[in-house]
Amino acid sequence: MRRLAASALLLICATPVFAALKPGAAAPAFTAPAYLAGQPYTFDLKASLARGPVVLYFFPAAFTPGCNAEAAAFSQAIDKFKAQGASVVGVTAGNTERLAEFSRDTEKCAGKFPVAADEGAKIARSYDATMTLKPDLSSRTSYVIGKDGKVAFAFDSMNPNLHVRETLAALAAMKTKRAGK
Repeated sequence: MRRLAASALLLICATPVFAALKPGAAAPAFTAPAYLAGQPYTFDLKASLARGPVVLYFFPAAFTPGCNAEAAAFSQAIDKFKAQGASVVGVTAGNTERLAEFSRDTEKCAGKFPVAADEGAKIARSYDATMTLKPDLSSRTSYVIGKDGKVAFAFDSMNPNLHVRETLAALAAMKTKRAGK
């Protein structure tokens, strides 16, 4: 019952600030402590972009219902992202002490993509991806960042079920645009 009440409170407080970084804006470079399949390392956006586009998704807190569903959706679709030449990283300021566990959980990330800790929501603030009523937490905002380091797509919705579909569509549109040049 306490979990349900906490989840309801999080949803009430989870009013997002709509992503202010628009397509064409420079994506702020960052490094952050991260985990992949429970193993710690330092995530470096610039290094990831050298390999291809990056889907950067912010989520409020590990081990909450919506964030669990979103991580599972990204995990299940990881091969589709790879087919587009993209990598995925999740970033959160919430429950960061549990990210190692979250990253290897077979029902969440399943070790298929890294999750990075954003203590104090500094990275989220640089991306204008914090909640209005809880600015110390990330909103549910996803970005597609091109190899050039510019935002190609931004999507802001508290519905965790839409982010995979929207970012995959954005990657496909980028690929089509490149092919048409």
